[in-house]
Amino acid sequence: MAIFTGAGVAIVTPMHENGKVNFDKLGEIIEYQIANHTDSIIITGTTGESSTLSEEEHVECIRFAVDKVAKRIPVIAGTGSNCTETAIYLTSEAEKAGVDGALVVTPYYNKATQKGLVQHFSMIAQNTSLPIILYSVASRTGVNILPETVAEIYRGNENVVAIKEASGDISQVADIAYLTQGDMDIYSGNDDQIVPILSLGGKGVISVLSNICPQETHDIVAKFMSGDIAGSRELQLKALPLIHALFCEVNPIPVKTAMNLMGMEVGPLRLPMTPMDEANKARLLQAMKDFGVVFK
Repeated sequence: MAIFTGAGVAIVTPMHENGKVNFDKLGEIIEYQIANHTDSIIITGTTGESSTLSEEEHVECIRFAVDKVAKRIPVIAGTGSNCTETAIYLTSEAEKAGVDGALVVTPYYNKATQKGLVQHFSMIAQNTSLPIILYSVASRTGVNILPETVAEIYRGNENVVAIKEASGDISQVADIAYLTQGDMDIYSGNDDQIVPILSLGGKGVISVLSNICPQETHDIVAKFMSGDIAGSRELQLKALPLIHALFCEVNPIPVKTAMNLMGMEVGPLRLPMTPMDEANKARLLQAMKDFGVVFK
């Protein structure tokens, strides 16, 4: 049984102007997501600026999300770190909080070997009973999890059940599906590749786009799963200009900008993230209007 099927939102972390986490606003956007049929909340991931949250803030955000969602949909916590012990600690705290799964990113900066990746993920898996989603995003971490390595980690750890694949390499996704005999759940980590990954047996997407278009992102997956492949493809292609605009600067700069343009008041970014370039902001605003995004 998959942790979830459909579109999970890689939810932003709203901030007050002084840089503190805005929990009241986080509660509001969680309710907005649930009301618009998002299938899972992914808290404290890359889009949630986890790299600039303290460990205390990280755990507090996870606890808050679990309490707010109250079992209505699954909550998955980003608990990865470039320090294995820290990842084990965060995963343990997430388990205590009552999450439904952990999203564990490839260690960043260290540039671990493939052998090191096997040991890192296996140590985390062995110290929790939570189902684990590996997160492969070499563009941000500097290290790719090779398909053979994914399969080795999957075979060696019963609670490693899925991967968020953000390599951008569809051939790599196909190799993972082949080497795990289609048994490992695969989620797209790129909003522009939802349909291609679904066509390889994927279960859905962990999405940035869902922050501003939760219903439409849900529908891309739901239509595909119901057999309406043409309808799913149409929505995927229609969203491409907006998706490209959401990644014209490093995530989560554009998506937080978009949410503020919509009147959602999610506040500023933490350094080293900086405000969006005005030309890119104008491009983003136009793409939002063209897609039919609703502004408050």
